Amino acid sequence: MARNERRTVVGTVKSAGMQKTVVVVVDRLELHRKYKKYVKRQTKYYAHDERDECSVGDRVMLAETRPLSKLKRWRVLKRL
Repeated sequence: MARNERRTVVGTVKSAGMQKTVVVVVDRLELHRKYKKYVKRQTKYYAHDERDECSVGDRVMLAETRPLSKLKRWRVLKRL
């Protein structure tokens, strides 16, 4: 990763009930160390949606940003 490049993730909007904030769930597969099987893991991110255009079920790309509130550390780059 380059020096000024921010981390990006792709996930699904789980909740859009707040003003200018969406909850995005990012799924990933991890290899279990002992059993060598893939296990599905989820991470929940609070993201800033400036135009309030995302709705539940949308696929979105998030970019890491400075802290915007107690929980918000991401912002919506685009809807996919």
